[in-house]
Amino acid sequence: MEDRTLLERRDGDDLFAHAARIGDEFLQGFKAVGRIDRPAVSLFGSARVHEGHPAYEQAREVGRLFAEAGFAVVTGGGPGVMEAANRGAKEGGGLSVGFNIELPHEQHENPYLDIELTFNHFYARKTMFVKAAEGFVIFPGGFGTLDELFESLTLIQTGKVLHFPVVLFDSDYWQGLLGWLRERPLPAAMISPEDVELLYLTDAPAEAVSRVVDAYAQRSQRIPAEPQKADAQ
Repeated sequence: MEDRTLLERRDGDDLFAHAARIGDEFLQGFKAVGRIDRPAVSLFGSARVHEGHPAYEQAREVGRLFAEAGFAVVTGGGPGVMEAANRGAKEGGGLSVGFNIELPHEQHENPYLDIELTFNHFYARKTMFVKAAEGFVIFPGGFGTLDELFESLTLIQTGKVLHFPVVLFDSDYWQGLLGWLRERPLPAAMISPEDVELLYLTDAPAEAVSRVVDAYAQRSQRIPAEPQKADAQ
């Protein structure tokens, strides 16, 4: 485990070799993102659900609708919600992308990937989720899902990424978290009212998709067109 070896650094460790491997992982990640030939969305959620679970079936539907809207679907490449979203993308005739991670308890790749890359370092992998995507859709999940959620909110809050919708799917699952944000950090002035508004809650697959697709369309309209070069005389 590359990350664990680095974090448990011992005397004699070759930090330059570690740095070179990390740099190469970022390079390979950027190359993989460069192969995505259309706008994309990153979807996150639990690896522990299976076909037939509501989160699995909803993620599959959302993945299909994104594909039909012309978006690539990017996930962590593993089982559960990730598999469902990639499967839906394939069923919708779209591009399915998985950025997997090497873990002590093996996370296998799902069989629905057109573009796949396995990372050793979480930070390189998480960069690619943001680099590739026009927005996030977050399904019910555990620590890893929460990590991606709050990473995206921090990047938006600090202005590192702009016009980046974050959709929480399944209001029953997420409502308690939103209530806590409003009841604890907000009154204590640890976050601002507009920070809470960064999150969009829905139970409807079509609404989750339109939130990201519409934001992308609005952003595209604001980007100035490249100036046309005059023909050579």
